[in-house]
Amino acid sequence: MWRGGGRLCSGAAFGYRGDVGGQEVAHKGRRMRGRGERPARAVRSGSSARATRHVRAPPAAGDPPHGERTDRSMKISRIETFLAPPRWMFVRVETDEGVVGWGEPVVEGRAEPVRAAVEVLAEYLLGQDPARIEDHWQVMTKGGFYRGGPVLSSAVAGLDQALWDIKGKRHGVPVHQLLGGPVREKIRAYAWVGGDEPQAIRDAVTAQTEAGFTAVKMNGCGRMTPVATRAEVRACLLRAETAREVLGDERDFGLDFHGRVSPANARRLLPLLAEYAPMFVEEPVLCDYPHALPDLVNASSIPLALGERLFTRQEFLVPLQSGVAIVQPDISHAGGISELRRIAALAEAYGAQLAPHCPLGPVALAASLQVAFTTPNFLIQEQSIGIHYNQGAELLDYVADPEPFRFHGGSLLRTERPGLGVEVDEGAVRAADRRGHAWRNPVWRHEDGAFAEW
Repeated sequence: MWRGGGRLCSGAAFGYRGDVGGQEVAHKGRRMRGRGERPARAVRSGSSARATRHVRAPPAAGDPPHGERTDRSMKISRIETFLAPPRWMFVRVETDEGVVGWGEPVVEGRAEPVRAAVEVLAEYLLGQDPARIEDHWQVMTKGGFYRGGPVLSSAVAGLDQALWDIKGKRHGVPVHQLLGGPVREKIRAYAWVGGDEPQAIRDAVTAQTEAGFTAVKMNGCGRMTPVATRAEVRACLLRAETAREVLGDERDFGLDFHGRVSPANARRLLPLLAEYAPMFVEEPVLCDYPHALPDLVNASSIPLALGERLFTRQEFLVPLQSGVAIVQPDISHAGGISELRRIAALAEAYGAQLAPHCPLGPVALAASLQVAFTTPNFLIQEQSIGIHYNQGAELLDYVADPEPFRFHGGSLLRTERPGLGVEVDEGAVRAADRRGHAWRNPVWRHEDGAFAEW
């Protein structure tokens, strides 16, 4: 990675050079296993990082053939990444036929390492046929000896979204048609109402119901000690009580423990919250404690939800076996569209529902909707319009046409727009990348100075 002006160079780009003219660049590094080719060496040009690549060499002796291309097949010719406030990153994948796909690969607070991972994966993708989505997913996730983790999985996720966007645009259909067709005509969504500070909950919930939303979500607590005081317990219950008073019995609220609640506190709180009938309690404990889930499932009648910090279908297996009712994978963390739909299918086998995590930007939301339209066990969609994290930019700032994100009675309607169904405002994205961001989540501490979960 190269830095300029104290941050990652904007609009990092990686290109493919076949038989076109231009300076040849000597490649360095080991040969890619099973590929018979070498990774491109990136070259600085102005303020952006660019890379050139030779025509593909034939497979090395003994290597299996891989996706032989005809002269008519489309090729990935350019990959760019953009850091966009408030805390997002976009990837733009261009083909030699001019079809462009967009994705959103990011780990909030760790965007720069994800950008570096996209660069590494670009070495493989440049020059490839974008239509071979599943094969590319397999190579990107399993082609390295060391696998997994949020950074790699998020890089794969954004690139996977972009490849599906390209496929849909090339065929002139929305991605949900490529996934088997829609099973519903609209997607119910919820709005965030904060919750770190309980005093503002009543006004915030009222405002969202007046805007037409039928469900909201809020944090169930702020900083909480490992063995909560009676005051801390009461503050959590007061949030739920206030939300239920405003919403009545016809609307719903989700309560997000955000990993701030210890297993002991969760066992104590869940039975007390049951009378307020939350739609779900999210992340009742950190994903570090899967062994605690069966006891928590049995502690109350409240459906438990989790998954934003899980990245593969294998990681969802134990929570599902423990009785978790709602899975919440993030399409920008959990391997993209390709893996999200598999996680949804796994959840269906356990009678669990899908409620995709998505406090992110327009591409992540658009991709989530494509999966939701075709998923029988879909429940509700998170979205970030108006969320308290969005300081300095909003989701609609990066779209040319906001119509796909117009709410109708708290729901988003299905459209036949091709690809992911969203038109990214490329000029706004490039301008945002020139500003960039270095968003980091807060670090909280308990009164005695010890680290506290945020």
